[in-house]
Amino acid sequence: MRLSDFDYHLPDELIAQFPAGERTASRLLHVDGARLADRMFADLPTLLKAGDVLVFNDTRVIKARLFGQKATGGQVEILIERLLNDHDALAFVRASKTPRPGARILINDEVEFEMLAREGDLFRLRCHAGVGLPEVLDRHGRLPLPPYIAHAPEAADETRYQTVYASQPGAVAAPTAGLHFDEAMLARLDAMGVTRTAVTLHVGAGTFQPVRVENIAEHKMHSERFFIPEATVAAIRNARETGGRILAVGTTSLRALESAARDGELQAGEGDTNLFITPGYRFKLVERLLTNFHLPKSTLLMLVSAFGGHDHLRAAYAHAVAERYRFFSYGDAMLIEKIPDA
Repeated sequence: MRLSDFDYHLPDELIAQFPAGERTASRLLHVDGARLADRMFADLPTLLKAGDVLVFNDTRVIKARLFGQKATGGQVEILIERLLNDHDALAFVRASKTPRPGARILINDEVEFEMLAREGDLFRLRCHAGVGLPEVLDRHGRLPLPPYIAHAPEAADETRYQTVYASQPGAVAAPTAGLHFDEAMLARLDAMGVTRTAVTLHVGAGTFQPVRVENIAEHKMHSERFFIPEATVAAIRNARETGGRILAVGTTSLRALESAARDGELQAGEGDTNLFITPGYRFKLVERLLTNFHLPKSTLLMLVSAFGGHDHLRAAYAHAVAERYRFFSYGDAMLIEKIPDA
């Protein structure tokens, strides 16, 4: 398929700049093939039953954006892509002149980063500090809001651009489908007998990188780290044996599960995934997907089109625009049923 097959017109005013007043106050578009139903996110429990499994991504967003200057005085912006260890990271670096190996970047006149090597679009950096890199980021970093959110991070964003169940630091973008859940909703699901389980996939900055080729088969997907616990494998196995349905909360949860089941059976453990899902992909585990609305021409739009059907998703997005749904990270949600042949 071509990149242009995944384009659509979105008025700027439909890009949500702030979250809804309450997490569960978002709208929910239920997509079941050609059938569309306008609901509220608070209705989600009525679409579930005891024995269903919801798989959440428990990654936690880190303060991954840093501002500093080179020894020459030039300004530098660093966006951490992945923490490699307590002192090294891969990052995107924006500067008037590309730093070379050995170059030093000073953050807030306190912390020094050294550029070790370039790895494609990324730079391998080493942090020289008396504390670990996570603490440096917590002290000097800023929340990396997506590029389509125009305001600088505010105190409220540090809470709302984070799921209530986030526990594993490492993401530079939120798994946004999970932003709609609050503690009361989770308690209601527990009381219903819905099983909650988790995977970890640390969302990278590459999630915002555009697809630059018209033939999407030529696109190279960014790599992200994931972990599947034994308890999640057991919960999914039990659901499949007892008739429960598997619902991935977010495209990141879905990609983690599908990546860990490439041989047909879900395996516990960790690894890297660059799985690129496009129409024609055959899903192994997930039957339902909860997700937000995605950018035109994005790999995430291609994924949901594979899951719910390309023509069905085009119609659903056109409906959402016409009905003035709110789009992207702070926007509304969709519940998509997998088409039979996906």
